[in-house]
Amino acid sequence: MTRSSTSPHPALVLFDLDGTLVDSVYQHVLAWKQALDEEGIPLAVWRIHRKIGMSGGLFTHILLRETGLDITPERVDRLRRAHARAYQAQAASVRPLPGAIELLQWLSEQKIPWAIATSGRMETAAHNLDALGVDPARVPVVTRDQVRHAKPDPDLFVTAAERLRVDIRDALVLGDSIWDMLAAQRARALGVGLLSGGYGEDELARAGAFRVYEDPADLLRHIDEVAARS
Repeated sequence: MTRSSTSPHPALVLFDLDGTLVDSVYQHVLAWKQALDEEGIPLAVWRIHRKIGMSGGLFTHILLRETGLDITPERVDRLRRAHARAYQAQAASVRPLPGAIELLQWLSEQKIPWAIATSGRMETAAHNLDALGVDPARVPVVTRDQVRHAKPDPDLFVTAAERLRVDIRDALVLGDSIWDMLAAQRARALGVGLLSGGYGEDELARAGAFRVYEDPADLLRHIDEVAARS
């Protein structure tokens, strides 16, 4: 499918999950902090936050590289498992972001296909999907487990578009991090940023965001600004 100047809506919408549809970024930050502490790796919380949104494997490799410690598959696996345990212990506090459920409902009512593409694995994404009322048996959900490379590589978004059988170039990609926007650019999709993950408007715009909104509710209020494609 190609871009159409007369189409009133994007052909599809691809969502990041953490910080975009659910208010979970800081739970992930604290979970990574706990995992790193257990491994004896001292790292400031703000440094961890700056990496949230990229793949867990790349995240741990970069953090370990910054600390000058040895990067071994065993250590990376321990960190991943410790993070998953710590996050699951906090999962009950995770809620949908304002307007998230309503935005998904609006897209469904408009018959605009949508999918979720997250750098998290299903072990941490499952609760978030439940909170949104999203059934992976009905809606395409692409997780880190299912692709070779996660964000900032484009694989997650490309795979989600393929499952909907729509050209990725006709997609809106909604995300809260610079890693989402970089992945959208590399996929040749149009990126729209949200501030609900803690990144600033200028950061998201420099990473390629076409528009930036506060959260899903703010985007839904201004949906006419992004629904038309040129």
